[in-house]
Amino acid sequence: MSASFTFLTPLAASVAVAIVLPLAALALGAARVRRVRAALSLRSPQSASNRLGLLACGWLVAALAVAAAQPAVLRESRARTRSDVEVLFVIDVSRSMAASRGRLGPTRLERAVVAAKRLRASVGDVPSGIATLTDRVLPNLFPVPDVPTFDTTLERAVALEAPPPRQVAVRATTLAALAAVPNSGYFAPSARTRVIVLLTDGETRPIDASAIGGALAGTGFLAVRFWRDGESVFNGAGRAEPSYRPDASGLPELRSLASAAGGRAFDESDLRGAFAALREAVGEGPTVVAPGRRPGRTALGPYIALSALAPLAFLVARRGNGFGERPRRPSMIGAG
Repeated sequence: MSASFTFLTPLAASVAVAIVLPLAALALGAARVRRVRAALSLRSPQSASNRLGLLACGWLVAALAVAAAQPAVLRESRARTRSDVEVLFVIDVSRSMAASRGRLGPTRLERAVVAAKRLRASVGDVPSGIATLTDRVLPNLFPVPDVPTFDTTLERAVALEAPPPRQVAVRATTLAALAAVPNSGYFAPSARTRVIVLLTDGETRPIDASAIGGALAGTGFLAVRFWRDGESVFNGAGRAEPSYRPDASGLPELRSLASAAGGRAFDESDLRGAFAALREAVGEGPTVVAPGRRPGRTALGPYIALSALAPLAFLVARRGNGFGERPRRPSMIGAG
């Protein structure tokens, strides 16, 4: 692992000039006054408290200037990754995945994306990819070892009906499209163990589970169903779409498919079981150094800004105690 030090926004420190210049002028003026007093053999009224006050001001300004420049320690490390296994997360993005309980509630797709992140994190050193499903399976990200890249792709590239199905139908989703995945180049040839994780509401056109299961032979298969009673698809005006009819038979359908493929199916309420099944499916195996470097960064600005609280507290206390106040001139009333 290598590390280096840098300022992320060095120009931001220039804002301190507006404060430093007046303080410098004040310091020069004070030095000139001291020289004049010394030449005239006059006693200097400056106290230790005043000198500490100037030091506190300097510390405060310097700390805020450095913090504004955002100092940081940059690190680069090489991650290790499994070389024998890959996982492909296939996410249903058909229209029914927009269903939710109430127009402001989390949709099935939003819940599936959160679950995909958690499932992927549970097998951190396993290269993982993303594909979307409607009436076809299309890749968004081929399996990579980098978790941040996976999460960013989920957040930015996975969206409802993106892309839309080729056919316009009340129910466009078909799980039959999964049959083409094993031989379509989604997995690297070196991956001896290959696992498909399907995240869907199970509302699909009729399928031949045996035929799909046969096509998935040799590929691990897990399915997680996202479906709740009382969900509806809401339009832009916030009204439930009358054309949508929820289908409660999705979970038995997924379990039938999983059984034919030698895998397992879970409801979203049993994500813990899905985590355990995924870890069991990928098992354990050799790791290699992943290509490229994994960047890391530790920001120092917040800690430096926090150090400015000490001089600030001193200045506030000094002002509250009346330190450094200019002596009042003696009153001339009654002077003879």
